[in-house]
Amino acid sequence: MSKLSNTYRLGVKELWSLARDPGMLLLIAFTFSISIYSAGSVMPESLHRTPIAIVDEDQSPLSARIRDAFYPPRFNPPVLLNINEVDPALDAGRYTFALTIPVNFQRDVLAGRQPEMQLNVDATRMSQAFTGSSYIQQIALGEVSEFVQRYRSDSSLPIDLNLRMRFNPNLDESWFGSLMEIINNVTLLSIILTGAALIREREHGTIEHLLVMPVTPGEIMLAKVWSMALVVLLAATLSLNGVVRGLMQVPVEGSIAVFVLTTALHLFATTSMGIFMATIARSMPQFGMLLMLTLLPLDMLSGGMTPRESMPLLVQSLMLAAPTTHFVAASQAVLYRAAGLSIIWPQLLALAAIGAVFFSVSLWRFRNTISRMA
Repeated sequence: MSKLSNTYRLGVKELWSLARDPGMLLLIAFTFSISIYSAGSVMPESLHRTPIAIVDEDQSPLSARIRDAFYPPRFNPPVLLNINEVDPALDAGRYTFALTIPVNFQRDVLAGRQPEMQLNVDATRMSQAFTGSSYIQQIALGEVSEFVQRYRSDSSLPIDLNLRMRFNPNLDESWFGSLMEIINNVTLLSIILTGAALIREREHGTIEHLLVMPVTPGEIMLAKVWSMALVVLLAATLSLNGVVRGLMQVPVEGSIAVFVLTTALHLFATTSMGIFMATIARSMPQFGMLLMLTLLPLDMLSGGMTPRESMPLLVQSLMLAAPTTHFVAASQAVLYRAAGLSIIWPQLLALAAIGAVFFSVSLWRFRNTISRMA
């Protein structure tokens, strides 16, 4: 009981230290509020209200059909330009696309001469340029085909393929962006808080005070782990319910309790990682550089940005040792597909095992660091 009491009181001390650090409090508030909202709504999807200009030299019913086919939310209403205004407008960056419909376009289409339209693309806007070019081609060819046939095409195909978009029927990127931002920020903030807590003790000289107290290195480390994990867990839960479900109206299909359990196991591993990194770094700038080298691979190779199946086999195998791989898989299954414990138990078991390994290694490193300071 004395060990539990020491761990509890040391953890409360960590919470009071965090409460007196306005920089960290501001980071927590920003990470789980504005950052989440930005990832889901401020950052536009690849084709959203794209500026487009049209040079209509034909002024025919067919060219009018093509002009009217571009409308929000994927495109802004087209702006009509003269041919001499296209290059200056693209140079100024006012439009992503400029479509030119030549003279006698409708007449040549009806005569079967296969006239050409010209599409100028600002390729510096990579995501919109790549996706929008295909959209514009499909829209223009569709309008020409319907105009020539005088009715909407109803050709029979040998098969009937029924598409069903599961878990995100409208392909709304805010559903993916906001939830994945929470998942990524849990890892980011847990490592930062625990690492900064240990480095702050070292820089302020309070670690020496702990060494003369009747506490063990394990109790000191456990206190930092449970206190900082609790802060991140509460912040993530409040953000999920307040920002994602409340403000952004993103539906969460799965159980919040199961997600909290998954997050708690993940935090056991990542807070231990934070302490391990803090024992290596000698100052906060060094810790920040080490953090950049660690977080980028964890986020990019965990399967949240790119499916793991598309990665090299060696990378897939190596990332099985990272807690983020299992946390992303389990969190997506719970939040998107309403998976229960019967489905995600392998990921939970992996998180518990990885957390135990990280905690043991971090405790060994922490003991060595304290023994050198004693």
